[in-house]
Amino acid sequence: MDDKKIQVGGTFKLIMIILIAFGFVTVLTGFFTGDSTRTWANLLLNNYYFLSIVIGATFWMALQAITQSGWSAAYVRIPQAMSMYLIVSFVLWLVMFFGIHDLYHWTHQDAVDHDAILLHKAPYLNVPFFSIRFVVFFALWILLTQRIKKLSAMEDKIGGIGYFNKIELTSKAYIFVLAVSFSLFTIDWLMSLDAHWYSTIYAVKKFVMAFYHGVVVITVIAIILYKAGYLPILTKTHLSDFARYIFALSIIWGYMWLSQYLLIWYANIPEETVYYVPRIMSEYKTLFYGELIINWLFPFLFLMWNRVAKNPTALLVVAAILFIGQWVELYMSIMPNTVDAHNISYIEVGTFLGYLGLFAFVVTYALSKMRIVPKNHPYLEESLHHEQH
Repeated sequence: MDDKKIQVGGTFKLIMIILIAFGFVTVLTGFFTGDSTRTWANLLLNNYYFLSIVIGATFWMALQAITQSGWSAAYVRIPQAMSMYLIVSFVLWLVMFFGIHDLYHWTHQDAVDHDAILLHKAPYLNVPFFSIRFVVFFALWILLTQRIKKLSAMEDKIGGIGYFNKIELTSKAYIFVLAVSFSLFTIDWLMSLDAHWYSTIYAVKKFVMAFYHGVVVITVIAIILYKAGYLPILTKTHLSDFARYIFALSIIWGYMWLSQYLLIWYANIPEETVYYVPRIMSEYKTLFYGELIINWLFPFLFLMWNRVAKNPTALLVVAAILFIGQWVELYMSIMPNTVDAHNISYIEVGTFLGYLGLFAFVVTYALSKMRIVPKNHPYLEESLHHEQH
């Protein structure tokens, strides 16, 4: 097995640094021009966007260990590298506490004192407990993913089945932790933007979105590494399996989107419909239906064609559109509750590009420090010779 590591070129580093600097300047400009609420909303959007991708990717990683999947064994290093972004993300989320009063109505004590609903939720929705949950969630995510990464590195050095069994056990714990923690994290940071509204499907829908787009990014990185000559083992069969994941998750996401909408539409309870009224009966209407078309209808129809599912360039096109789809969904989740009017401006574009540059820089750096293919993975041979029957 080829042990060469990724060489990060100077041009790539320069482009990423420029993107990061551009994003930083955009954020500062947003604050200095007096559009602080929109700037904080965009920071929330992008923090959640890239965190959810990493959560979804590491969920996929843990799932492969638990199910003892053979076909994917050669690609587990990609989500392992992505997990390094959790540490950076923790720091970026800490910054969000400076804007918490700009975004969350329930953080204002005078508002809570005169609102029966907020008062009822105060034992859970209060800044000290909110902060404790935040730290605990990130600590668990970082500790468990770094343990899996460390065990995988030891497996490379020593071999045997012992480390794989430990990875499987840690992965079981990680998936259990994610099921609870990421759901509560989503309720804390997104659903509580309107603390009067609630949905029993909201956190599940966002978890599916994370898993969905996490797999998309793993697929993109695998294709880029293949085109760069670092991952020659990638075959059309592997691409087809990645495409099946994306195809299936697009259906599940679409089902969750429709389920939440239909349940609230049919019940027609004011406390629930208040979420949809500003999204359907306003300037957000196009994006409201657009997110369904982009995240469900497009991949559903496009990936039915088997030739597309096995074509790396076509999958990159699908991924690029789904990147936009995830951004649109989060934009629709956050902006109607935080800003006065729909307006995709330089703040939206610049902030996203800055985060994209940082994410790409961190993941590429992490990949450059590890062996791309886990040479002593017990299912590596099955992965290398994986063919459809």
